[in-house]
Amino acid sequence: MKIEQIRNATLVVEYAGKKFLIDPMLAEVGTYPPYPNSPRQDQNNPLVSLPTSVENIIQNIDAVIVTHLHLDHFDDVAKDVLPKDIKIFVQNVEDAQEVINDGFKNVEMLQEDTVFEGIQLIKTKGEHGRGEILKLTGLVCGVVFKQSSEKTLYVAGDTVWYDAIQEVIDTHKPEIIVVNGRDNQFFEGGSLIMGKEDIYEVYKAASNAQIIVSHMEAVNHWNLSKGELRAFIDEKGISSTILVPDDGESYTFSKNGPEFLTL
Repeated sequence: MKIEQIRNATLVVEYAGKKFLIDPMLAEVGTYPPYPNSPRQDQNNPLVSLPTSVENIIQNIDAVIVTHLHLDHFDDVAKDVLPKDIKIFVQNVEDAQEVINDGFKNVEMLQEDTVFEGIQLIKTKGEHGRGEILKLTGLVCGVVFKQSSEKTLYVAGDTVWYDAIQEVIDTHKPEIIVVNGRDNQFFEGGSLIMGKEDIYEVYKAASNAQIIVSHMEAVNHWNLSKGELRAFIDEKGISSTILVPDDGESYTFSKNGPEFLTL
């Protein structure tokens, strides 16, 4: 298994011989206006450049997973450059119809028993914030990857910590967990994704897992820097368990080998 942090929540995951692109936001730096009612109103999104070319990112992709349709998870450039016959997994019928309307022909809804090329893909729940803000943020999902030759991988998606995340960990016992952890916020409504205390809850629930924190510092409403998060996990003494990759950094995990290798 190889997990490459591209930018924002965009990942390339090589798993059991197949290559997945997750939540592609592929625009050039500064393409889109800033999210309103939030910090950094003088900075257009994305805030940083891709670490490599779009052509390199989408090369040899077998399937795309879109956890939800917010712009920073499936943007106009991704819709334009991805082959219209590529396999795309989405969370529900509403998202499927929108992706089909964008011209894609091979769209499937994730279930709890989805199988793709011998890989089990299990749709998981998420909550994109807490309380009233959920009426604005809408539905989201995560996904668990399982295959006998690989460690179990859980990509949590845009969610805060809550009891359903604990249930996924208890049920599937993932050995590798990717969380979105920039603590995005508007000026009102609280955290939209995990902050450092949420990430610490994930650690306490799965202390034997390797945790990777994605979705950092790429759109204007971030509220938790990589530096602050790294300082927090250093203080807790868990920096070997929680990885905070830079864009373009990747990790390889073998079934029976070392916990991780940085490439």
